[in-house]
Amino acid sequence: MAFFTVSAFSAERAIVDAAGRAVRVPVQPQRVLALSEIDLDSLLALKIKPVGATNGRGQGGMPHYLGNAVSGLASVGNFGSPVLDLVIAAQPDLILVGSLPDPELLAQLSKIAPTVVSYKQGEDWQLALRRIAEVVGRPAQADALLSAYRRRAETLRGKLGAQANATVSVVRWNPQGPSYMLKDAFASLVLADLKMRRPAAQMQAGVAHSPPLSLEALSRIDADWLFVGTLNTSQANDALSAARQSPAFRQLGAVQKGHMVAVDGSLWTSPGGPLAALAILNDVEKAMLGG
Repeated sequence: MAFFTVSAFSAERAIVDAAGRAVRVPVQPQRVLALSEIDLDSLLALKIKPVGATNGRGQGGMPHYLGNAVSGLASVGNFGSPVLDLVIAAQPDLILVGSLPDPELLAQLSKIAPTVVSYKQGEDWQLALRRIAEVVGRPAQADALLSAYRRRAETLRGKLGAQANATVSVVRWNPQGPSYMLKDAFASLVLADLKMRRPAAQMQAGVAHSPPLSLEALSRIDADWLFVGTLNTSQANDALSAARQSPAFRQLGAVQKGHMVAVDGSLWTSPGGPLAALAILNDVEKAMLGG
């Protein structure tokens, strides 16, 4: 599947990005800058280490789940607000900005290096991966990654047995309380690929999460399994620790069955790419099968 129109030109080619913008990009980019989690994850999965990236949203560094893969990777600021001086210092020959909606920032970045909107807001991560792979000239590698992911999901579903029909709740605990991830959020899509069921309230359309719930409304996050993460701020962690002591929390069915699983919020409750999707499958296997 081709996403871009290519024209012959020594070391460049013309593309049309996800925002419909015509951009000339290097045929073989050497210094790619990633300004979203999906861009960063996808580049690493495609065996391209960028020259820099923005921090994960709500975090002071790269997304935690990427571990050593981002060792030594320079930060160019926070998600959605890169520091232009740091972008310039990275000397990129290609900038991937995810679904950046800010036209002024987009124009500023485009003066530094060819800048590509790599996916549309709310777009499925698999389609985003294919677009990114097309931009950097590695479409075959993207096909291989997605085939491996589908095989992994199918194999895991077979292993789960009766657990494959369990309901699964995905929650980000904020300082104000818990929010559940909606139907089209990243982790929700991975669970859908596993054909796992969500609580009815969490089948609401949307790529983000619900408003924070009060402790009196905790029944809305209950399920056979409850995966809970924070973005690792002290306020969110303190709020979750306090909630664990409340009678309402202890009365949740998942808690009583020992099926409340603490997970990395930067993985489960933020956008991600193929590495994040595989990591979620690993978390599910470990939690439900002790794998």
